[in-house]
Amino acid sequence: MTIETRSARRRRLSITNSDLHNETGVGVGVDYISHLPDALLHHILSSLPIKTAAQSATLSSRWRSLWFTLPDLDFSTASSISDLIITRILNSRPHHSNVRLLRFSSSLTFSRLNALFRTAIRHRIQQLHLHVATNDYFNLPRCVISSDSLRVFNLRSTHPGFRLPPPSVMVSGFRSLNSLSLARMVFHDRPSLVDLFTETSFPVLKKLNLERCFGLEHLSVKCPVLEDFSLQLCFQLQGFDVFGPKLQSIKVSNCFDAYTTLTWVKIVAPNLNTLHWIYNALTDEINIHNFTSSLNQASLSLLPQHFVTNKLPSVSALLSAISPAHSLALDCLCVDIVSSPTYFARYFPPLNNVNCLELSTALRKQNGPGLANIFRSCSVLHTLTIKIVDGGNIGRKDWRRDKWERSASEEEQFWETQIEPLKSFLLHLKIVKIEGFMDCLSEVSLTQFLLKHGSALQQLTLLTTKTKHRDSPIRRREIKSQIMAFPRASSLVKLYYC
Repeated sequence: MTIETRSARRRRLSITNSDLHNETGVGVGVDYISHLPDALLHHILSSLPIKTAAQSATLSSRWRSLWFTLPDLDFSTASSISDLIITRILNSRPHHSNVRLLRFSSSLTFSRLNALFRTAIRHRIQQLHLHVATNDYFNLPRCVISSDSLRVFNLRSTHPGFRLPPPSVMVSGFRSLNSLSLARMVFHDRPSLVDLFTETSFPVLKKLNLERCFGLEHLSVKCPVLEDFSLQLCFQLQGFDVFGPKLQSIKVSNCFDAYTTLTWVKIVAPNLNTLHWIYNALTDEINIHNFTSSLNQASLSLLPQHFVTNKLPSVSALLSAISPAHSLALDCLCVDIVSSPTYFARYFPPLNNVNCLELSTALRKQNGPGLANIFRSCSVLHTLTIKIVDGGNIGRKDWRRDKWERSASEEEQFWETQIEPLKSFLLHLKIVKIEGFMDCLSEVSLTQFLLKHGSALQQLTLLTTKTKHRDSPIRRREIKSQIMAFPRASSLVKLYYC
C-alpha cells in the first residue's frame, strides 16, 4: 500500500479541479468576478448604493483599486454623509483617476464647499450635481467656470443662495458645458442678465434650467445650439428675450412681475417642438415668432389677477403663438377668458392642427359659449379631454331626468344652436373623456349633445368624482342608466360611466 504525501494530494486535487473545469465549464473555488474588466466592474459598483460600493474595498487589493478609481460617485443614496468624508475620498484617489460624475447634498461652510469644488475639478469632473446649504451667500468659484472638463453642472442652493462672478469672468468660462441648471441665484446687485447666455460664453450649451432667480428683472438667452430651456419661479422678471434656432423645448412657469408695467416677452424659436407657459403673470407685450408645423405640444395656464381685460391682447398673442400645435392644453382661466363677452370682440385663432385637446374648466353655464368657441376652432380634433375643476356650486345645477323631460334646459337649447357651427368638429371627434363628472346640468347637457350629434364618435368616458358626489349610490345608478340611454349618432360609440 502506497502512502500519499500531502504535497502529492494537493497536486492531485488541483489536477482534478482543472479537469472538472475543462469538462463542465464551471470553476471550483475560483474568483471569476474579480477577473472581469475594470469598466464592467465599475458599472456594477455604480449601480449599488455608495456605501455598499465602498465596503467592497475590504475584499481585496483588487477591489480596493476599483473603489478608488470608480468614475461615478453618487452620494445622494447615503444618509447624513459629511462633505469632509467626500473630500477625503476624492483626495485618496490616484491623480490619474478622473471622476465622471459626482452627486451629493450637504450643509457646509463656503470654505469647505470651495475646497470640494477645487478637488472635484482637479479630478477632471464631467458631471457635477450639488444640493447645498451654506451659512451665508457664496460666490460661484472661478475654478468651476474655467473648467474645460465639466460637461454637466447642476447647482441647487437651499439657503440663502449664491451669486455669479462679474460678467468679465463669466464671459470666458463654461466653454465646454452642455447642460446647466442653477437654482436660487441672487441678483439684487445686478438685476440684468442680457449678455451672459450667448455664443461667446456658452458655445455648446444644449440644456439650460434657471430656477428662483431673486432680483432678476431682465433675461436674455441667445445660445446658438440650445435645445431645452426651462425658467421657473422668477417672480420679479420684467423683460424676457429668447432666440434659439435649434430650440426644441421651452418651459416657463410662475414668472414675471404682475404688479409693474411695461413687462414684455420676445421669443424667436422657429423649430420649437414643445412650449409650456404655466401660471405666468400676463405681460403687457408679447412677441412670439409664429411657429411652423414643428410645434407638437403646447400648454397654457394663466395666473389669476385683477383687471385681466387690460391684458386681452396678450392672451390673443399667446393663443395665436400656440395655435399651430398638434396637442394643446388650456387651463380654467383660459376657458373663462374665452367665455367672457369681452373676448368675443377679439380675434380667436383657428386651431386647425390640433388633434388632441385638454381643457380644465368648472363647466358652468357661462362656460358654454367659450367651449363652443374653442370647439369651433378645432376643425380636425380627434381626442378631447375635459377636466372639471372644483369651482364651488355657483352656476352649477343638479340634473334630474323628470325636469329634463318636461322642458329643454337653457344649456340644452344653447348646444342645439351649435350644430351647424360645430359641424366639422362633430365630424372628426372620436374620443372624449370627462374627468370629475358630477351629473350637473351643464355636464349632462354637453354629454348628450356630443352623443346625439357626434357622428364619428367611438368612445366617451365619464369619470365621476365619487368622494365629492352629492347623490346617494342608488340615485347615481339611476342617473347612470338614464345617461346610458341617451340617443347616439354613431352606432360604434362605446359609453363608459365609472
